[in-house]
Amino acid sequence: MACMRIAVFGATGRTGRPLVDRALDRGHEVVAFVRNPADLPSAVRDDDRVSVIEGDAYGGDGVDRAIGGDDPVDAVVSVLGRSSESPDDLLTEAGRHVLAAMDRHGVERLVTLVGAGVREEGESVSLGGKVMGSLLKLLARSTLEDAVDHVESVRASDARWTVVRGPRLTDGPHTGDFRHGTGLALGVRDAAARANVAEFVLDCLEQDLYVHEMPKVADT
Repeated sequence: MACMRIAVFGATGRTGRPLVDRALDRGHEVVAFVRNPADLPSAVRDDDRVSVIEGDAYGGDGVDRAIGGDDPVDAVVSVLGRSSESPDDLLTEAGRHVLAAMDRHGVERLVTLVGAGVREEGESVSLGGKVMGSLLKLLARSTLEDAVDHVESVRASDARWTVVRGPRLTDGPHTGDFRHGTGLALGVRDAAARANVAEFVLDCLEQDLYVHEMPKVADT
């Protein structure tokens, strides 16, 4: 496996931190895109294999430097997550800036993470999945709509994209024990440790898995 230079958007988030850690463990270089560098652990900031780019993905500030800069990255990962203070279209707008910068610098590979509530047209959904979808529409409609719009932009792009769809994410330990697939049936009880999701994202990059597909992932 060749070492890659990976731009990580959402590097200080709850999924971004284990993703950066595992990427370094697996021998990759990381361009960590952050709003506040102090939110990165000092051990990560001081690692010679880590470049820290401060910016605002929603407004586009710094995105071009993270993806292009003096040495364009080999791949881009977005694990951005919304908080109560985030704009309703965070993923959509940030994703557009990312895709535009990728196009400008000739970077093709993208893996982006969204919730399992995002459906493919004609997708078979389990009863539990339908319940989960109904709850999302009731309790987190703007989050779901933002993710759907983001995925539409990604699918319409020229990128070699993979959309990873996860259920409820937990901060449980990394086990490496998870299942994945485009036809994976998920219900309201399914969950995935963020560290396991991070491993799956890196598997998709390293093995070029699920290009132009939308796999789901969940702990076994």
